[in-house]
Amino acid sequence: MKSTSIALFAAALSLTAATAFADPTCTTEPKSAWQDQEVFKQSLLDQGYKIKKFKETDTGCYEIYGWNNQGQKVEIYFNPVNGEAVKTEID
Repeated sequence: MKSTSIALFAAALSLTAATAFADPTCTTEPKSAWQDQEVFKQSLLDQGYKIKKFKETDTGCYEIYGWNNQGQKVEIYFNPVNGEAVKTEID
């Protein structure tokens, strides 16, 4: 009994942790409505961002790892339809 309770508690805890660190949902629009990746990346570079990594998430976002125009290390999730930042983390 005791090991079953511990296993259930551990499973619940891992689900809670996974939810807390999940990527945000940026859009549910079809990809045909999204901005072109290369054009979007270039617009960020034109704004002064330095991009180390650019990716498309499973939750409908464009995500970058790099530096903003003030030189701060950032991880930013963007809505690929309108280009708005949905979530920003600055180190």
